[in-house]
Amino acid sequence: MEETTIESLTSRIELSTPGRGFTEISHLLAQTVLESGVRSGLLHVFLRHTSASLLLTENADPDVRHDLEDFISRLVPDGDPAYLHRAEGPDDMPAHIRSVLTSSELSLPLREGRLALGTWQGVYVWEHRARPHRRTLDITIIGNR
Repeated sequence: MEETTIESLTSRIELSTPGRGFTEISHLLAQTVLESGVRSGLLHVFLRHTSASLLLTENADPDVRHDLEDFISRLVPDGDPAYLHRAEGPDDMPAHIRSVLTSSELSLPLREGRLALGTWQGVYVWEHRARPHRRTLDITIIGNR
């Protein structure tokens, strides 16, 4: 029987967002997997922020992302007078609520040295603040080469 060694690797990705909306990061994650040399396993992504989130969603039709933003804007409007936390403006507390309702981490399978995404799936940082921000992703890859 052949012995298999499981490895764990970590890295960090920093990126700029243009403000509220979606920044696709699938290509950045794919490059990280390629550089790791891991052939099968799991990639875990953690976004180190409380006013943005990670999203696995449709990447072919931009109307999907537009509809998601429209939905969450109606669900969690900017400037609601019920919010006490307004330290950084009318989008501050809504951004925190949006990130709690969505997710700050994702785990994705790796097969044959690649992300095992579906045909129309893409990974995005969903910026909930109105202005541009620098965002940091911590990446952990567990698997075998």
